[in-house]
Amino acid sequence: MTLALQIILVLSAVLVTVFVLLHKGKGGGLSSLFGGGVQSNLSGSTIVEKNLDRYTIFMAIIWIVCIIALNLIQAYGG
Repeated sequence: MTLALQIILVLSAVLVTVFVLLHKGKGGGLSSLFGGGVQSNLSGSTIVEKNLDRYTIFMAIIWIVCIIALNLIQAYGG
């Protein structure tokens, strides 16, 4: 059980990182420093961006649940 949770934890961490990096830059932070600010915001948030948000949140919840489960297994033995 612990090994399965650890594998899911690593996979979800990698996927959350990938999903966050796939998001479009919204502000004038580091994305505008490297040329991201040149783009115009003619279109609002698209269906793809909304789905990407949902996938990111879903994977983050899985990541948090795995961390809590692994801590409970470690604390109470298992």
